[in-house]
Amino acid sequence: MTPSEIARKHFDAALHEAEACACGSATVGRHMIDTVIAHFLKSREVDDVRKELQFMIDTMDPDTDFIFMRP
Repeated sequence: MTPSEIARKHFDAALHEAEACACGSATVGRHMIDTVIAHFLKSREVDDVRKELQFMIDTMDPDTDFIFMRP
């Protein structure tokens, strides 16, 4: 199982639990992001985490080609 598959499996389980308790998927998503950021900050500098998050924000549009992508 790949790291991506592991993350997706657990996120899908969290969404299922959120549905069962009527917590809302957006709320669970925000708490997952908070949890991941808190985990990163245990071993990484704030600026390093900020740069990674900014890169993800800058490249999140699935319809945009970026310079670092191969044709």
